[in-house]
Amino acid sequence: MDNFDRQILVSLQSNNKKTSEELGIEIGLSATAIQRRIKKLKETGVIDKEVAIVNASQLGGFVTVVVEIVMVKGGASVIDRFKNKVTNHPEVQQCYYVAGEKDFVLIVTAASMQRYEEITRELFLDDDSILKFTSNVAMQSVKVGLSIPI
Repeated sequence: MDNFDRQILVSLQSNNKKTSEELGIEIGLSATAIQRRIKKLKETGVIDKEVAIVNASQLGGFVTVVVEIVMVKGGASVIDRFKNKVTNHPEVQQCYYVAGEKDFVLIVTAASMQRYEEITRELFLDDDSILKFTSNVAMQSVKVGLSIPI
């Protein structure tokens, strides 16, 4: 990956609807060269997905919860089982396996507090591998960033 690829990635992270021509003018390459580079970035997995980012606050009623989880000490199988469980749960937006006092930090978006309570039952309360979980309800979304600082 060279400086041109990095410039393409920076630009696409802020607006992936730019045309190859627009990117070419911005970066100083031909539209064909831009297309070729984007294709390679996709093929190699550097560009993983192109998605629409939906603003949950515009839909109304959604609650975001940061959940900290401490697992019982059960080895890799316990960790892997939990990773699989949350990966397949649509309301778990992000999951981080972390070092420190906690084992996992999750970002959960639910349609309501009632729905979040149901999620706690589905994911945490009946799971014997979870020693403790803490829910931190977001009062306001100050910054949500998905761009990688390149």
